[in-house]
Amino acid sequence: GAGADNDLYINQAIVFIEDAIQYRSINHRVDSKSLWLYRWYYSRTCQWILSLTITVILALAFIEEPSSLTVTSDVRYRLPAWNPPCGLTESIELLCFLVFVVDVSVKSYLIGWKEFWKNKWLMAYILTLIVSLTDWIVSLSFFCKESVRIRRILRPFFLLQNSSMMKKTLKSINSTLPEMASVVLLLAVHLSLFTMFAMLLFARTKDNQQDKEWVVYFRNLPESLTSLLVLLTTANNPDVMIPAYSKNRAYSIFFILFTVLGNLFLMNLLTAIIYNQFRGYLLKSVQSSLFRRRLGIRAAFEVLSSLKETPASAQQSCVSVGALLQVLQKAEMDSRCKQAIMRSLKMRSCDQLSAAQFQKLFEELDKDAIKQHPPSPEYQSHFMQKMQFAFGHPYFGYLGNVVALANIISICVVLVMDADKQPSERDDFFLGAINCFFILYYLLEMLLKILAMGLKRYLSYPSNRFDGLLTVILLVLEIATFAVYGFPHPGWRPEFMGLLSLWDMVRLVNMLIVFRFLRIIPNMKFMALVVTTLLDLVKNLRAFAGILVVVFYAFAITGIMLFQGAVVPLGNTSVGPTNSWNIGPTTSMTLLWLTQEITLYFMEKNVISWCSADFQAEVIYDLFYILSVHLICRWAKIYFVAWWLISSVIWVNLFVALLLENFIHKWDRRCQRESLSDIEYQRTVELMFRDVLEEPTEEELMEKLHQHPHLQLCR
Repeated sequence: GAGADNDLYINQAIVFIEDAIQYRSINHRVDSKSLWLYRWYYSRTCQWILSLTITVILALAFIEEPSSLTVTSDVRYRLPAWNPPCGLTESIELLCFLVFVVDVSVKSYLIGWKEFWKNKWLMAYILTLIVSLTDWIVSLSFFCKESVRIRRILRPFFLLQNSSMMKKTLKSINSTLPEMASVVLLLAVHLSLFTMFAMLLFARTKDNQQDKEWVVYFRNLPESLTSLLVLLTTANNPDVMIPAYSKNRAYSIFFILFTVLGNLFLMNLLTAIIYNQFRGYLLKSVQSSLFRRRLGIRAAFEVLSSLKETPASAQQSCVSVGALLQVLQKAEMDSRCKQAIMRSLKMRSCDQLSAAQFQKLFEELDKDAIKQHPPSPEYQSHFMQKMQFAFGHPYFGYLGNVVALANIISICVVLVMDADKQPSERDDFFLGAINCFFILYYLLEMLLKILAMGLKRYLSYPSNRFDGLLTVILLVLEIATFAVYGFPHPGWRPEFMGLLSLWDMVRLVNMLIVFRFLRIIPNMKFMALVVTTLLDLVKNLRAFAGILVVVFYAFAITGIMLFQGAVVPLGNTSVGPTNSWNIGPTTSMTLLWLTQEITLYFMEKNVISWCSADFQAEVIYDLFYILSVHLICRWAKIYFVAWWLISSVIWVNLFVALLLENFIHKWDRRCQRESLSDIEYQRTVELMFRDVLEEPTEEELMEKLHQHPHLQLCR
């Protein structure tokens, strides 16, 4: 009947509006049961379960054999790692696979059979599950003793396919690759030409004493190529040129030309190309997101205009305000946007909305999130008003910054004076006294600001919350110090008592005081601009961090399989290559972070450091050592050069491109927008490009709606 149809239209409009809010595609089934399943699938509970499942299956690598569950990585001190029995991690893995099977089944059903064959991600999802389950069965048939587990490399795919923004980012990167490949090819030509020149310049002579350059760096083609590749990263500069330079100063011209052409021109040209191309592709991706939002809103309008209560005499399609209010009450959306749209509806004199008016209402979704601070208290007393004016003035905050700077300087003076003294020779009286004075000032400053601004307004500023929290922690630590050791006095050097010695507690207090000095950042406009840019990158560009996790994880697991049992630790001939000295996942992941202690760390896993140092290659730390000592691990060169190209050459430049885009955007907005002290603007990635995006036309929207595989429009 008419009532059932109206309920269906209302539910369809709710789902379409929620799709528009989340930038989701509307090409899914729209019958009553499918809509219920669709909303259940995208509910917070289901998405939380799916995210937890992805986290669990990725974390399994840290407890699977070879396990890395040890407190220390030093083989001299660590206890034997706990390896789970066969079937434990496999059971957890099977549960995760079952969740993924349900996930892909629901997704496939909701979009329909025709759309399924067009969706490459879903087909890859099913293929990944089939390969993983097959490998899981093979693993159990070998009683978990197999060394190669293909499904472990495929695990990051589950994280990748679950994020629409990560998929868009990956698509943008893939579209940028041809332009990047041209510069990488130019780099390869540059490297090859200079390699041939180097082999001709530093050829072997009769005098062995003069052949140090040939012996160490340019003995043959692979070693010459490796030496110049590492020089391109400046990791072996100036070591690579010292033997030749000692022989003849003119040889330095060769290395200077190579470095200038490679580093200053080609590498920076690559950064410029990546910035230019990737920004364009990211802009296209955001443009498609805007189209999805407008399409979802228009689809909601079309189904609501089909309600039986719509006047039949209307010359054009329209939607009643009551129907839209009913939809808004049930839709999951930000309370700020919902209240703003409802206020606009209540202020309208007409009960009907046209398509343009309907679309304009939902432009509230595209606006900056604005946070207004609560008003200050109004005091009746003239004296309190003067107090409020004095302690609420910006100059009072500047005075606090000066005091914090004086505190830092005094701590530096004491640290310099006591740098060479033994702990037993130090007199902590002066440091304890000045800490006590400054902490009392910080407490007084916090109380006076609360008096002037009111507690709610004071807490509404992040800088004040940061300031107040550190002040409270400092006060608690100071009271604890006095309670245990008494008040400061000359010769104040109590013995060790409790969990922390006096010196440890004083150091902790001083570290917090130094950290508190960051309060000056909001008062320095240029520094605040840089910091907010970095914070926006952290908050809004999580998709890039997710793809970086995927790359790290895949390379770490690949490193485990390639270099497992490659080397027996020096001086330990009793340990075979197939026992507990194998490289583990924490080892292979920490290779992305370790520097100085890398050698000892990876010997514990029976693989020398140059076979396990992804992060050293990324930050170009001792890359020559990693690439040159490759006689045992033949895969080391290919592995680490691939890692260097992906992480350091491509990924770092992509991050620089996005950092520049975010910074330039903020700088332009700073120049255009008047500074408002009581309003904070919060931007998302989509809003970053809002000013340059093009609105889709009505013809484009209606053409796309008529192509919907499951929605039949009345017009």
